[in-house]
Amino acid sequence: HELSRHKNFGVITLQAEDEIAAANAALGAAFAGHLAVTGTSGPGMDLKAETLGLAVIMELPMVIVDVQRGGPSTGLPTKTEQGDLLLAMFGRHGESPMPIIAPSSPADCFSAAFEAARIAVRYRTPVIVLSDTFLSNSSEPWRLPEVDDLPVIDPSFATANGEGFLPYARDDRLARPWAVPGSPGLVHRIGGLEREDLTGNISYEPENHERMTHIRQAKVEGVAADIPPIEVDDPSGDAELLVLGWGSSLGTIRAAAVRIRQAGGSVATAHLRHLNPFPSDTGEVVRRYPKVLIPEMNLGQLAMLIRAKFLVDVKSFTKVQGLPIFAEELEQEIRRVLDE
Repeated sequence: HELSRHKNFGVITLQAEDEIAAANAALGAAFAGHLAVTGTSGPGMDLKAETLGLAVIMELPMVIVDVQRGGPSTGLPTKTEQGDLLLAMFGRHGESPMPIIAPSSPADCFSAAFEAARIAVRYRTPVIVLSDTFLSNSSEPWRLPEVDDLPVIDPSFATANGEGFLPYARDDRLARPWAVPGSPGLVHRIGGLEREDLTGNISYEPENHERMTHIRQAKVEGVAADIPPIEVDDPSGDAELLVLGWGSSLGTIRAAAVRIRQAGGSVATAHLRHLNPFPSDTGEVVRRYPKVLIPEMNLGQLAMLIRAKFLVDVKSFTKVQGLPIFAEELEQEIRRVLDE
């Protein structure tokens, strides 16, 4: 296994017998105080869903990498697609929110994974990284970052203070303490049953369940405070059309925009890395332009979310052939929308 050759970094690699075991092992590692990562594709996300819900209610940090492929079922296992966005958003029973990050290039996969780890630890939550087969089979020159230049990920493990330990007390980010099992003075209960606020005792109280549900949702929404504003590329400043993308479509969008501009046209572009929550200024950006076009390798999943959340009548351009969207295709669609 590739990762087993990097033991000098202190990374423990486990090749589990199936998807469910891999997810449970990762969650167990998180409970034990480790930064846990598990990887899969769409069908594996289906199987890991129950464990991801367990990670949400236990409020433990872990990273789940979904390399999206053509579906449903076995579908096109060696071809690319962006069909798992709504699965990542809603594919667990109950109110089970978690942050979602999508890398935009092979080099960005490192940065996106690092960002996912930072958010997972900082907010005590599982985080999904939505890559795809196109990215996993692509390559580009990439300068290895200096470790000292990377942001510090501080686990801030809980320590006993001589008072009773409250495993579901909250900091200003609504994150609960991360207590490593066996730490003196930090004995507590944890599991899949609903917990009482503060004490962590099992609770069936209706008001407590509603309170905890709102806390978990507010914690994920609060991640937006850690997300930078959207970078909009609008050289002319007077574009009527914004092309908004996510994931591996970044290169295609940029190339199509260059072609339009070189021909004398005007178009703005923006790209979303954070898909849940959206950056705080997303609504302002999409309402700024009379027309918004969202190209996706699915049937319009991001377009559906943007319409629902910001009540903007975005236009959807979709392709589900197991192939990436080509610049020529998007250029033609941009021209068609501009001519409407």
